[in-house]
Amino acid sequence: MLSTNTSDVPEGKIPAQTSRTSENEKIPPKLIGAIIAVGSLAFIGILTETVMTVLFPELMRELNVGTSTVQWITTVYLLVVSATMPISSYLKRKFPLKGIFVAAVILAITGSVIMIFGHSFPVLILARVIQGIGSGVATPLMINIILEQSPRSKIGRLMGVGSLVITVAPAIGPTVGGAVSSVLPWRAIFVIVIPVMVIALIIGLCCIEQKEPTQEAHLNPLQFLAVVLGLCGLVMALNQAGVAAGAAVSGQSYTHALAFAVASLIVGVLSLLFFGYSSKRSFSPLIRLGILRDPVVLLHLLAYTILPIVGIGFGYVITNLAQLSLGTNAFLAGALVLPGALIGAFFAPVGGMLYDRFGPTRPILTAFAVAIVGPVLLLVFSMRLTPELLAGFYFIFGLSYALGFSNIMTSALSQIPHQFAPDGNAIFNTMLQFGGAAGTALFSTILTIAQAGSGDEGTPGFAHATAVGGAWTFATMIVICVIAYVALVCAFLIRAKRVEAVG
Repeated sequence: MLSTNTSDVPEGKIPAQTSRTSENEKIPPKLIGAIIAVGSLAFIGILTETVMTVLFPELMRELNVGTSTVQWITTVYLLVVSATMPISSYLKRKFPLKGIFVAAVILAITGSVIMIFGHSFPVLILARVIQGIGSGVATPLMINIILEQSPRSKIGRLMGVGSLVITVAPAIGPTVGGAVSSVLPWRAIFVIVIPVMVIALIIGLCCIEQKEPTQEAHLNPLQFLAVVLGLCGLVMALNQAGVAAGAAVSGQSYTHALAFAVASLIVGVLSLLFFGYSSKRSFSPLIRLGILRDPVVLLHLLAYTILPIVGIGFGYVITNLAQLSLGTNAFLAGALVLPGALIGAFFAPVGGMLYDRFGPTRPILTAFAVAIVGPVLLLVFSMRLTPELLAGFYFIFGLSYALGFSNIMTSALSQIPHQFAPDGNAIFNTMLQFGGAAGTALFSTILTIAQAGSGDEGTPGFAHATAVGGAWTFATMIVICVIAYVALVCAFLIRAKRVEAVG
């Protein structure tokens, strides 16, 4: 059986290798440059994922497609990212870090160029597939560099910087999309990001270093196919279940969408079961799943999977409530998310510093005890919300969420032997992506059900129904946060007992 425990220390902190490890450790300038380069690429990938949702009405007019078709611009991208992230462990073991980075940049630039010049829906879908592969490689690569090359006493704050990239991009995506498209053609977004990616490429070529040798890792095609089918099946099941629910409450035919959702769920679950079975018997598995035998790691993963349902789903909920219930325009609706998202994200490194100083337990549990206050207040005031209250209560959640979220992954990986850290990184990043997809699907379905039969958009009845859907959504968020909090408390109690047993 794979051992998943490092030598425990009080509060579960990442153990110092020697007494020389201290706050005086310096972060190498090249490491800073590498994080900036790869982080910029990851940022742009996540940004363009959320930018497109604001552009749907314009894309529908330009490409002459309906709502159910245009959403594939985002869904396909999400599927490709979800399918690519699991192979990050294999790529890290097999290929040099710099080579992986260059390939990701080339894919991202190629996809952006096709988005600029493509004028048909299938061509744009192809572009999103290419971009999705680049983005799916970039985010785990950034985390792998941080885990492998950071001084032990600084890993918390550098993971916080990585979290800043992951949380800022989806938060400002709708606002950026709305602002750019209001003054320029929507393709200008992809023109703007290309020079940024070129600069990131130059910095990365100068700063990314190979600290560990590559290995003779082998890619099992059956395992790769299984994990792709598994993740794509689950994401498609969520997406189509939402479509079916929306059609059902609207009195439209939902049979096709429901059948597709059930079939996708069956394919997804069976594929993942096969992947797990195959991995146990493989000499060189795509992802070494033995780390999940540790209940501490598994409980951390549960929290890390379901919290993004709330964290990322909030962007969808606030922008829709603001427009459909409070009557704001699209730009103001997107701007309501910015204070909590931006300020919270820039405080993510502070959360990492608290982790480095106090270990994971107090920073994580305190942050999420405060974070849950946000959805509680939103539920209490759900039928009397104003744009100011919506932004203010989200600010409470966004700031606290950013302070604690990245520390969950750091805490979990501290319990995994160093050689298995890329596998943990791949698993956690994949589930983060899945959680975000689940949040949008879940909350859009709740709002759709609440709005059914309430009249046309813009009427008082529709606005009231949307507010009711918001109340249901906030109640769901509270339940999710409580489940995650209990999982984390259990993880820390188990770890504390281990420390006691060691003596």
